[in-house]
Amino acid sequence: MRRTITVRMVGPMQWIGYPALIAAAATVLFAIPLRLFGLPLPEPVWPLVLAFAWPLIRPSMLAPAVLFVLGLFLDLFWGGALGLWAISLLAVYGVILLAAKFLSGQATIVLFALYVISTGLAFTVAYAVTRMDAGNGPSLLAMAGQVIPTLLLFPLADWLIERFDDADVRFR
Repeated sequence: MRRTITVRMVGPMQWIGYPALIAAAATVLFAIPLRLFGLPLPEPVWPLVLAFAWPLIRPSMLAPAVLFVLGLFLDLFWGGALGLWAISLLAVYGVILLAAKFLSGQATIVLFALYVISTGLAFTVAYAVTRMDAGNGPSLLAMAGQVIPTLLLFPLADWLIERFDDADVRFR
């Protein structure tokens, strides 16, 4: 008896569109001036999760364009230099895309180490652009207050990679 094999086809909205909208919404949500236990909410760079996960899931021409738009959104929303986060996100995407064939099938701890390095790269680029634009660099303590919550988002990147990595066999 012959069995039918079901292939789950995943379109761009599932792995690019919806996560991008969720990242933008989470950015706005975490910017609400709410204090918990006397402390403001952290402001992680949500699209950095996507810049890390998308090149590992599947190469695409749409993903860098969406990251560019998300970066411009962050710049306008946070009032930073226009292009600061767009360049940072695209730098991470490009580096991970170059290393993607070496990273497929790696253990989660290896991916976490690379996520830490990628986050460091993104914030180093952001620091350099801010320093060139403003003439002096931002507070390293304030940067740490944004780097640490961004690092804590790694489980979301890992979940995206696990969820969509082998979702469409046409790309394997």
